[in-house]
Amino acid sequence: MSREFPSIPLRRRQFLSGAAALGGAAGLTALGMRGAFAQEPEKPGEIIVRAWGGSWVESLKAGVSDPFTEMTGIAVRHDLTEDNEIQPKVWAAVAQNRIPPIHINWDTTTNATKSALRGVTEDLSDLPNLANVTELAKPVGLDGYPIVNTYGYVYVLAYRPEAFPDGPPQSWRDLLDPRFKGRIALYNDGIGFHFPAQVAGGGSLEDIPENMQPCWDFIAEIKKQEPLLGEDPDFTTWFQNGEIDAACTISTNAREAKKNGIEIDWVVPEEGAKFDTDGLWIPKGLPENELYWAKQYINFALTTEAQQVWLDGLGLPGVVPGLTPPEDLVGDPSYPTKEEDFENLIRISSKVQVENESDWFAKFKAIMQG
Repeated sequence: MSREFPSIPLRRRQFLSGAAALGGAAGLTALGMRGAFAQEPEKPGEIIVRAWGGSWVESLKAGVSDPFTEMTGIAVRHDLTEDNEIQPKVWAAVAQNRIPPIHINWDTTTNATKSALRGVTEDLSDLPNLANVTELAKPVGLDGYPIVNTYGYVYVLAYRPEAFPDGPPQSWRDLLDPRFKGRIALYNDGIGFHFPAQVAGGGSLEDIPENMQPCWDFIAEIKKQEPLLGEDPDFTTWFQNGEIDAACTISTNAREAKKNGIEIDWVVPEEGAKFDTDGLWIPKGLPENELYWAKQYINFALTTEAQQVWLDGLGLPGVVPGLTPPEDLVGDPSYPTKEEDFENLIRISSKVQVENESDWFAKFKAIMQG
């Protein structure tokens, strides 16, 4: 999954007072990273973390990797191989009893679930800091913690206020207005749109995946509007050029477009919006000492100190209570922080998505090409 969003400026916050001075095992103990291990294993020269490039890796580096290196002395190397490309390499290494090419995979939860169901992920249930996270950290539809979700994001309805003089759109069905023909945009596989389309088409979320005809009926209606289909970088360009008035896109994209001076806003319509997560996981087959330190890296990523800096750069809500939202996202529906904030956000089991997503993508494309 490409994550080549435009550059997002990082707002580095002050690390915990005195934390920078903590070193080695003392620092780890202070942050709850020693767990139940009686003796600290040998430190590897480095650990390798697969990551997305651009602002994504810069945010991770500032919030997690650099502080981890400062506290442990272990270098962190970021492997920018795309998640879909690293997946078969990791699977092959585990199947052949070889040491995997990375220590940690920063992955979409759906992709990570494919690896978990394949049995190639280490169990992370013993991480001490799981005691301090919200239920968002737990992967839906899986036993235990073969993955730890680290933050969430929303596929919002982004729009140009100029095109909606009577106020923000209230429903995804507002996109069926004839004046928006050729002026709306969706991802080219429909990701983020299937679930609200199910509701907008008169169906129920409880019928997913058995009966999604309402979803396909609504998408067929949207198809008559001749939507533009693309990937993340396209949305900002289309809004910038005045080619579209509305789009279903990740909130990070809409926020970045606004930072770039585009007159844009976003809403969560009455039918809801898809809420998704990314997470961290460890492939099986690492030497014991390297597995230990890889776990310590993920455990540290679940602290307030790490998440505050890491996620400030992305404008996304984390899994640790008490994080301070970026000023421009306080109270924003795309940045849920309380239980009631999730009432209009749609979460579907990762297992259900893994089992059906390729069929959904194919069906969407068939409708759009028909």
